[in-house]
Amino acid sequence: MMKLQSLVLATAAALTMTTAFAVPAGTWSVAAGAHYVDPKSDNGTLDNGLSVDVDGDVRPTISGEYFIANNVGVELLAALPFHHDFDLNSADGTKVLTGKTQHLPPTLSVQYHFDNGSMPMNIKPFIGVGVNYTTFFKERISTGGDLDLDDSVGVAGHVGLDIPFAPTEAFRIDARYMDIKTDATLDGTNLGEIDISPWVYGVAFVKQF
Repeated sequence: MMKLQSLVLATAAALTMTTAFAVPAGTWSVAAGAHYVDPKSDNGTLDNGLSVDVDGDVRPTISGEYFIANNVGVELLAALPFHHDFDLNSADGTKVLTGKTQHLPPTLSVQYHFDNGSMPMNIKPFIGVGVNYTTFFKERISTGGDLDLDDSVGVAGHVGLDIPFAPTEAFRIDARYMDIKTDATLDGTNLGEIDISPWVYGVAFVKQF
């Protein structure tokens, strides 16, 4: 969370220039690209003493944004299912069990777009905050037991840059923080919480209508 706060403050501090050429209310935009989900390094320790290590994955994504006011948009992010392998390790780092899961992380955000004509290449930064809902499915574990990961709801932060190359088209670079935590159950027995809470990095083509 401290990384997110630092990134948000740094972006906001860089955007004190005069704003011009606002994106008008009523505008729609669609962004199609790909994102890499990079889970935090420490994914928690289960009740049985095994630590969890979740790997990352990249998948195609798409988002739609509607501007409810000048420069203020509401965005919904969707993606193809992300696939994650994970290891359960003993205290000395020995791998004890392995598993797999898939998840979908739709995210709804309110965003402010800074349209600074004085920035190089007319780059348009933006910042947003919202809520992430993550649902897990196709959970598997190497013991063959019935593994279940609960759905997660948490805060999401978003910062990025749109680099225009046409009046209504741009290349986007962005980063998101998602607070994703899930309770794990194996054969009906609660194992404890897995804290994924990833940074999500992406690129996309953006088109306004």
